[in-house]
Amino acid sequence: QVQLVESGGGSVQAGGSLRLSCAASGSIFRINAMGWYRQAPGKQRELVASITSGGSTNYADSVKGRFTISRDNAKNTVYLQMNSLKPEDTAVFYCKIEVAIGMHYWGKGTLVTVSS
Repeated sequence: QVQLVESGGGSVQAGGSLRLSCAASGSIFRINAMGWYRQAPGKQRELVASITSGGSTNYADSVKGRFTISRDNAKNTVYLQMNSLKPEDTAVFYCKIEVAIGMHYWGKGTLVTVSS
């Protein structure tokens, strides 16, 4: 059994910053990719950023230059530093880890609200 616990969400004014964390625990032998997704009200869940086990990163165009994903393999934790937040970043943010090809786990989500 694998558990993902997200933290760091909250309310912030436009231009502000937040740092999300997602810690994985349980029966984990290896974590391949780790990522953050978000789902705004009335919209589909979308990829925000991902990072491979080797540290290669990928970002959605809408967050490039503002968000930074990183991971601590020793702690099985992935982070998302979010700067220059905009109201359109308001969403529930979910972390996802891939432990094998086609095998992944999701966190329960953390709400980020950005006010103008």
